[in-house]
Amino acid sequence: MSDDFLRFTDEPETRAPEVSAKKWKVAIIDDDQSVHDGTRLALSDYSLNGQGLELLSAYTAAEGRELLAAQPDIAVVLLDVIMETDNAGLGLVEYVRTTLNREALRIILRTGQPGQAPERRVIVDYDINDYKAKNELTADRLFTSLTAALRSYQQLQRMVETRRGLEIIIDAASTMFDLKSMQRLAEGVLTQIASLLNADCAGILVLRENGTATPSFSVLAGSGCYRDVGSGSIASLLNEDVRRLVEDAFQRRRHAFNGVRSILYMQTGSGREVVVLLEAPRELSPTDRTLVEIFTSRLSVAFDNVILYQQIQQANAELEHRVEERTQELTTANRQLASRWGELQRVNAFKSEILSTVAHDLRNPLGVILGRAEILRSLLPESPEMENLSTQLDHISKAARGLTDMVSDLLSDAMADAMDITIRKESADIAALAAEQCAANQPNAAKKNQTVLFSGPRHVPATCDADRMREAIDNLISNAIKYSPRDSTIRVSVTPQQKEVAISVADQGPGLSPEDLSRLFGRFQRLSAKPTGGESSTGLGLSIVKRIVNLHGGSVMAESNGAGPGTTFTIRLPAA
Repeated sequence: MSDDFLRFTDEPETRAPEVSAKKWKVAIIDDDQSVHDGTRLALSDYSLNGQGLELLSAYTAAEGRELLAAQPDIAVVLLDVIMETDNAGLGLVEYVRTTLNREALRIILRTGQPGQAPERRVIVDYDINDYKAKNELTADRLFTSLTAALRSYQQLQRMVETRRGLEIIIDAASTMFDLKSMQRLAEGVLTQIASLLNADCAGILVLRENGTATPSFSVLAGSGCYRDVGSGSIASLLNEDVRRLVEDAFQRRRHAFNGVRSILYMQTGSGREVVVLLEAPRELSPTDRTLVEIFTSRLSVAFDNVILYQQIQQANAELEHRVEERTQELTTANRQLASRWGELQRVNAFKSEILSTVAHDLRNPLGVILGRAEILRSLLPESPEMENLSTQLDHISKAARGLTDMVSDLLSDAMADAMDITIRKESADIAALAAEQCAANQPNAAKKNQTVLFSGPRHVPATCDADRMREAIDNLISNAIKYSPRDSTIRVSVTPQQKEVAISVADQGPGLSPEDLSRLFGRFQRLSAKPTGGESSTGLGLSIVKRIVNLHGGSVMAESNGAGPGTTFTIRLPAA
């Protein structure tokens, strides 16, 4: 190891500044005792911001690990590179940064053999803050490097404290806004300030009401030595000294920080004023003061929130009183509701009749057919002679399943007739609805190698029942897929016009005859065209589309030039 790690220069005698009891902790980790002695001598009169140094020593990397783990408030480490091994110091740096996770700790690397560890690689790879050869580190340079490191550490610590404080403020804000009582809110404010400062604080919160001729002062909550003060007028609860401080704060209308005692002032949007008298075990740092000011600036909304809640409670009480006075009107309304009960019973009876008919007279026989077909299939021996009979059983099963689906559709339509369809109009994006249904029907189209294409603006506003219009568009697209040949294209478009919005679905199916067009939208209508993939049809889809569109005040029509060129269905809705 080199012995010329420090070259002392002659310095004029200066009077040492006054140093506070609190000191910066600096660790010297080096296997050379003379390095420790020389560093202590060079920094014997060091002071920064009124704080002296507390120098801690370790002579191996292992001792350094124990020291740094036991002293989490060490600000700077003066670290030798080569100790028990050639890279012991670098290994200790990695331990500090990754295991201890001490990002704010400043590390000044010192080496007597700088060629062993190139400076650039060490700075980049090992997250150190300075790198010095011992033969260039004079007392002045050591002073400069240490001062820069301590200031950097101080700034990083302030950032950490500020981040912690802001996290507490964000968490506290949601808690404050959930409180519905003024007293609970006041208690929460004192609790959160103590948590924010990470100290056991005593405090008192006073509210001034300005809505009367003579402003009134009320103590809402206290903590610490003020916990038993209670709530009520400050004249009867506070001693003269504290009362004078509170009244002066209301006069000044600003924060005041005097040693361990702080006065916080805030004004709500409703004109009320709040003062918090806070006594902490230590003087608040600039960071603490900033965080407290941020916190109190958000509280005015919380106080107004509680006041508004109380006003709502009072309004609710008045509404309840008015409801009691309107009992007669409610009685009349009940009579009217009773007169409708008979009508609802008739509708319900009709619905029950449909349900029982479908369930008993249709579904049960269909279930028997499906079951017997499966039994017969299981009884057939596997032989070429029975292949034709097996095929016939497949047809029976397929037809029975198709009838079951038709029964389900009939049940849905019967229910819609029994209870009137209601339309709930609201703002919707009709282009988005159409594009959504194109995507939803694409898998069915793919089974027949068909393509569903959508075109139109990205956003077309309309006032409609989104669920019902989605059902109408879906019926048109599924119809187009059902009656179009394989390898064809279904085109869906949305076109905004001056007073209406047009939604068109064009297929490449067989087209419609004049007879088909005349009865197109009737219920249970069978048209000349047949599904191209063996799909079933109830004859209800287009009638449902027409009913939905009519309830919206719109229209639906079909255009076809006869056999061959396909059909285009167009829905027209009033524009939003």
